Amino acid sequence: MKIKRALAVCSCCVLILGCHHQHMAMKEKDYARWVNPFIGTGGHGHTFPGPLVPHGMIQPSPDTRIDGWDACAGYYYADSIINGFSHTHVSGTGCADYGDVLIMPTVGRQMYEIQASSNQQLPYASSFSHENERATPGYYSVWLDRYGIMAELSATQRAAIHRYTFPSSASSGFIVDMDYSIQRQNNLDMKLEVLSDTELCGSKTTRYWAFNQKIYFYAKFSKPFACTIVSDTLVDKNGKQLPRCKALLRFATAKDEQVMVKVGISAVDTEGAKKNVIVEIPDWNFEKVKSDAYSAWNDYLSKIEVATPDKDKKTIFYTAMYHTAISPNLFTDVDGRYLGMDLKVHQGSRERPVYTVFSLWDTFRALHPLLSIIAPDLNNQFINSLLLKHKEGGILPMWDLASNYTGTMIGYHAASLIADAYTKGYADFDLDEAYEACLRTAEYDTTGIQCPYPVLSHLMPMAKYYKNTIGYIPCDRENESVAKALEYAYDDFCISILAEANNDFKNREKYSKHANAYRLYFDPVTRFMRGLNSEGEWHIPFNPRASNHRNDDYCEGTAWQWTWFVPHDIEGLIDLMGGRKAFVEKLDSLFSADSSLEGNAVSADITGLIGQYAHGNEPSHHIIHLYNYAGEPWRTQELADSVCRSQYGNAPDGLAGNEDCGQMSAWYVMNAIGFYQVCPGKPVYSIGRPLFDKTIIRLADGKRFIIKTKNNSKKNKYIKSATLNQRILSVPFFTHHDIVQGGTLELEMTDVPTRWGQ
Repeated sequence: MKIKRALAVCSCCVLILGCHHQHMAMKEKDYARWVNPFIGTGGHGHTFPGPLVPHGMIQPSPDTRIDGWDACAGYYYADSIINGFSHTHVSGTGCADYGDVLIMPTVGRQMYEIQASSNQQLPYASSFSHENERATPGYYSVWLDRYGIMAELSATQRAAIHRYTFPSSASSGFIVDMDYSIQRQNNLDMKLEVLSDTELCGSKTTRYWAFNQKIYFYAKFSKPFACTIVSDTLVDKNGKQLPRCKALLRFATAKDEQVMVKVGISAVDTEGAKKNVIVEIPDWNFEKVKSDAYSAWNDYLSKIEVATPDKDKKTIFYTAMYHTAISPNLFTDVDGRYLGMDLKVHQGSRERPVYTVFSLWDTFRALHPLLSIIAPDLNNQFINSLLLKHKEGGILPMWDLASNYTGTMIGYHAASLIADAYTKGYADFDLDEAYEACLRTAEYDTTGIQCPYPVLSHLMPMAKYYKNTIGYIPCDRENESVAKALEYAYDDFCISILAEANNDFKNREKYSKHANAYRLYFDPVTRFMRGLNSEGEWHIPFNPRASNHRNDDYCEGTAWQWTWFVPHDIEGLIDLMGGRKAFVEKLDSLFSADSSLEGNAVSADITGLIGQYAHGNEPSHHIIHLYNYAGEPWRTQELADSVCRSQYGNAPDGLAGNEDCGQMSAWYVMNAIGFYQVCPGKPVYSIGRPLFDKTIIRLADGKRFIIKTKNNSKKNKYIKSATLNQRILSVPFFTHHDIVQGGTLELEMTDVPTRWGQ
């Protein structure tokens, strides 16, 4: 009996201790606590600190300025005034849009008079201090000095919840501002409707970056209000018409009374917005929404676990992970409806949602390769969304925003995503359809495309016609000819892969030939990629550090940065340069050259310079890893270490350039754990310099790929030896298959360059 009782007591103790250790382990696995949403809100990162869930439709966030390049996300860390809280934002872009349905709590007289167009603050704006501001994944709060109000925000996939703690006042209220938008967009149509003394709905259509952006909203308030709708058109001193559409809500509050607001948005109609609220936030439990959002982020961030005693390094890493899951954004309502690329409402499926905000010129390089490892099913959803957009709009988008073709940037990089998914063996889409869509976007054909006329020439530039007819793109006929030619060559390489997959050997030969067209632009005398005019002569004068933003032979870069964009044929580029020794010497000169740029309109995107290497913009992102292909992997290790440490920081200006919808951060995530994919479409990873002592990548099927770093320190940045699954690895490469099979990559580090991998 005593023995049984003793065993029972022991069992209970073990159970209690087990539960305690499990609880402690769960507490230690709080990855979201390392995220700093303010990273990138300064400098030119163009991020926002407001709450959202991974890839959420809605992004409630404070807006602090209206105009200027650094207003792209609505918030800028150097500001001390908040205009209000709008519900749509893009993350890290170089162009502005959104800032829809702004809400601002007020106390006292509600001021909303017209103001000078040069004014960055709205009449009802409030000062604030960063000391009274807090942001964590899924939550934001700030004290509004002007009104003595604590503002708190959280969000689900399609709806936001606000909680405001008011002072005692007989004249408390809200301003719901429909005519506000980031960078004063052209409001084509605005409506507001009071449904009851606690409900409001409305819609607006704007023209800006997206030529025809539609948004509908539904708002439910926890406290009854009296409402005045302001809907009129004013005229400024220059004769410009200024339509106004605002709801002025008023009520009385007791001291510390909390008033909450639930807001749903939709691109379909107000009924869709209302359903999004009812389904996702059925009650007034702010803390549950906040907790669920935090858990959603923790789930995503747990896909990669890193071990390091350096807290700043951990914060930079998990904030980078956080930024990789902001966009693309969900665009399907809870009832399955969505707005298609034909700007018509379609009935889809909640289980197979459609997404928007595809910054493909940026994200094909690192974001989608990262997702191919940690979230392949999600990446398939993105590709299926792109194929649906091709079907509805007539062509694959280059930069889709709110189901609008924008024609922004160059290339046709949806082909890269599709080829990469195919070669990695996880493609879950109609390969024939995807191949036909890629062929369509590579050929010059302006018919059947559902887009505004001004966008058509960007979606379907004459550069494609020249490429396919005369074999090259003349610089005197087409802007950014060299950049387009190099990116087309890469994209055509991707199409050649798909042609072979579809047993279309004629097109495989055709597009393989197009993929080699990069050779035409290499000048063996200057050893740079240069523009060729209609006579087949080099464009003169030539200056490799010259930049004339979006109006020269390159795109947001110079000849120094663009000469290296041949990711699909690095051996061919090495041969053009005169062999490995000459190639390495030229590559070395990129990093040692004077960093000055010349020109009357130097691109502001050329930032994060190390010599003429520009980490602040995407064309440079693969270059460091070219040393691995040239037999000098120690230089890749050295430079990867340098860029990770110098171009990323735990501060508002902790990004070297625009965050660009996850690309800048995805580069860091991959390089910080020790590898990078130079050529999406070739399922090979180039080994760099892992920053962490240990990294665990949790794969979708439960397997794990582990990277262990022996003798790791700031000083020990060079690889002495490597094993993959206990087998000696003598080259600085491994495959996607190696990752998905699970296993361990073990690297021994040292403080001096070695011959490993040569």
